[in-house]
Amino acid sequence: MSPVLRRLIAPAVLGAALMSVPAIVSAHRGWLLPSGTVFSGTDGWVTVDAAVSNDLFFFDHQPMRIEAVKVWQPDGSDGQLQNGATGRYRSTFDVKLDKPGTWKIGSAQNAVMGSFKADGVEKRIGRRGPPRPGEGAPLTVADIPANATDVKLTEVSGRNEIFVTAGEPTTKVFATTGKGLEFAPVTHPDELVAGQPARFRFLIDGKPAAGLKATVIPGGKRYRDAEGAQELVAGPDGIVTVNWPAAGMYWLNATATDAKPTTPRATERRMSYTTTLEVLTP
Repeated sequence: MSPVLRRLIAPAVLGAALMSVPAIVSAHRGWLLPSGTVFSGTDGWVTVDAAVSNDLFFFDHQPMRIEAVKVWQPDGSDGQLQNGATGRYRSTFDVKLDKPGTWKIGSAQNAVMGSFKADGVEKRIGRRGPPRPGEGAPLTVADIPANATDVKLTEVSGRNEIFVTAGEPTTKVFATTGKGLEFAPVTHPDELVAGQPARFRFLIDGKPAAGLKATVIPGGKRYRDAEGAQELVAGPDGIVTVNWPAAGMYWLNATATDAKPTTPRATERRMSYTTTLEVLTP
């Protein structure tokens, strides 16, 4: 019997900032936290909390904006986000799981950050965080004049996604685009069991992300002294193997940097991928 079916049958067992640095270094982490990842039938709902915080899955910093969050149905078509609301420390929304299979919920963001000098004055491209009072729209690459000097541009991209399954798991939502850092799991992310290793493949521009660095952290840091992080490195095939010491919700963040930007005059590309994974008991 598959782990998913066992979870459904067992009566006792009833996921923005762009993350461009490793999880341990970054003070604030963006995350999506689903109320569950496996549901029976096609009349269930999943509620998702979305926030940026110091302690994982605890609301202590700011809400994640949900305007860019999308829903993909198991066949790859667009789904619907419902009952969205944003409070002081978190956003929340619901998704009705009315089709069988694995759903994807999340966002993809792309930006160009950096600076240049015009007439001896340094100006910034892009903006980190919300605008300050009276602050206008951020400058873009199109605003860089032809005579600009000291141009320093970095492409920054990030995906933050979770996966939820209604009934039997499916794989269509894992289709990749061949652009940037992408998640192509070998082990289905909704079939994770404590004590059983999982294998997740990462791709960069459609090719195995050899040497990719990933961090896996269990939730609940607020209630323990140690971070409990696993620092992992992908093999030549782009695969990261994760061992789950215990059941619970885990935050996975993978990062990569290279010199292959597509934006003119940019010299660096920083990529990240984030997901929240639920691991259950055997």
